[in-house]
Amino acid sequence: MTDGEPVKARPSWLQVLHLQGARGGLLALACGALLLPSVWPALLPLLRYDRTALTNDQWWRWITAHLVHLDAGHALLNAIGLILLWTLFAGLLRGRDWLWIVGLSMATVDLGLWFLQPQLQWYVGASGVLHGVMAAGCVALLRSADRAAWPATVLFAAKLAWEHWQGPLPFETQTQVVSAAHLYGAVGGLLAALPEATGAAILRRCKPEVSH
Repeated sequence: MTDGEPVKARPSWLQVLHLQGARGGLLALACGALLLPSVWPALLPLLRYDRTALTNDQWWRWITAHLVHLDAGHALLNAIGLILLWTLFAGLLRGRDWLWIVGLSMATVDLGLWFLQPQLQWYVGASGVLHGVMAAGCVALLRSADRAAWPATVLFAAKLAWEHWQGPLPFETQTQVVSAAHLYGAVGGLLAALPEATGAAILRRCKPEVSH
């Protein structure tokens, strides 16, 4: 370094993990939305996905089912999962991308449970939506040519395949995991990410080469 050359400040750990400023505040709000309902267990039957209640026009359950959990431990695990996904993908996904991915993942989980799991009477938890974020994040990693892209994508696909053919993972509680919701959420995340990825690939292909 020569005299007069500006010294570049090292990014703080908050910046590295994308937790600084408004981003950190939004993540805190999202985690609060997952954790706070577990403080009042009486809310669970009012907010969960309930097939009978949904037939009686209690439409809010399509959304709130993804915010309530079986207990505080279940909510904490999903909040930790959200934080991990945020630190992995916040640098690759814009704010509007997150909203689109979460919204579409909610919709595909709801529709999948309604039409493909008619025997399921109730459901709670954010794990289906988190799998949607993971699917979209894997697409973003592949687009960025990150060295972790293919290992992460293969492992994630293997997890979904195991759950589809064998049921919950060995360390998960069989009676508390609706593995189908993970697959439906992942489909939503993939659908959310593919249009932009496809559009970017077409633009790169059509962009004229610049000769020197």
